[in-house]
Amino acid sequence: MKNKRLTISIVTSAILGIFCIIGISLRMGFVGNELFILATWVNRIIIGLVIGLASPIKTKRISKILLRGALLGFIISGSFYLATSFKDMPGFFAGILYGIIIDYIATRYKK
Repeated sequence: MKNKRLTISIVTSAILGIFCIIGISLRMGFVGNELFILATWVNRIIIGLVIGLASPIKTKRISKILLRGALLGFIISGSFYLATSFKDMPGFFAGILYGIIIDYIATRYKK
């Protein structure tokens, strides 16, 4: 069952990472930012990996799932945001939101 959760999390994060690529390309331009865009996409994959490896929460309360997703998204996106000298604030907040989305989808559809 854990492998299914992990797969769902990574696939979801890869798809959401494509939205980040589009957003960064529109805000900052693609040319000259290729490495930053790739690093952002890898960051989203790492969020999915960590959420996929996290133990499923056995509760009916969705607030715990959303809080854990937000916390993991905050920690992982926050470290990337700090490492890039605060280069992309919208991307930082997107990472928190994506953590919530990834954890919700992985918890909901792992069954």
